[in-house]
Amino acid sequence: MIVVYPWMCKELNPNARVHWATLAKKKKMYKEACYLLTKEAKLPKVNGDRAHLEITFYKPNRIRRDLDNCLASFKAGLDGISQAIGLDDSRFLLAIDVADEIGGFVKVNFNYERVSK
Repeated sequence: MIVVYPWMCKELNPNARVHWATLAKKKKMYKEACYLLTKEAKLPKVNGDRAHLEITFYKPNRIRRDLDNCLASFKAGLDGISQAIGLDDSRFLLAIDVADEIGGFVKVNFNYERVSK
């Protein structure tokens, strides 16, 4: 099952220098948005103690982005996903990529067929 999430705001980038209160507010907003989108997708329950997520980042423009910064920026989103499916995010198996196409969103494929039992 594939769920599409909005692109992360610039304040969530680990290289951004943002006041802690502003950062906390942005993290909370993004976590909640990802939580609601995941709940809305009505994903099936995880049949085990792990879930395989294939995350593809579609940049909003042609600016080059590091894969590790994309993942770090998406941390609040992973927390929202974790809360929605009821599985701690430390139990996620992640495959991550940055697409060549432009789009300004994050696509997550929940591949429960590859979940260990």
